[in-house]
Amino acid sequence: MAPLSNSMQEFILHWGEMGTRWGVNRTVAQVHALLYLAPEPLTAEEISDALSVARSNVSTSLRELQNWNLVQTESRIGDRRDFFRTSTDVWTLFLTVVEQRVEREILPTMAMLQRLAGEARAERPAQPVVATRIGAMNTFLQELHGWYTQVRKLPPVTLHSIISIGSGITRMLPKSRRRRLD
Repeated sequence: MAPLSNSMQEFILHWGEMGTRWGVNRTVAQVHALLYLAPEPLTAEEISDALSVARSNVSTSLRELQNWNLVQTESRIGDRRDFFRTSTDVWTLFLTVVEQRVEREILPTMAMLQRLAGEARAERPAQPVVATRIGAMNTFLQELHGWYTQVRKLPPVTLHSIISIGSGITRMLPKSRRRRLD
């Protein structure tokens, strides 16, 4: 792989920084950024060299990205090495991350909230405020999950269209409802 350009370096560094804010290891995010920008799939050695990161750290990062379904492996005839790539479609990447977050975070939280809502209603002495608030959080996540279930069926081009017209929809709302959006 050719040396990284300044814009590639800055993108990769920033993506790593953002990754830490999203709860992702910096190197994992940087490996993903490099694969996103790379014109061709890369080997672990090429990734290690490009990012000046230990090969073992790259291997760990690649496994993590594969666990998130963000990186795929390719084989080539006559080459024993694995080549790694990621989607270059931002909507596909976004939907993959959302799907993984739903599976890892939202669904377990919904199950826990459902259990706790029942426990809170049964507690003695009664905790009506606690039961109501847990129930409200559970209802919110169930509604959000229902919306997500519908949206994930849409092709990325349709999602892009929906996002594009979103600001137009907010302009059609009565001013009293728009104030909350400002």
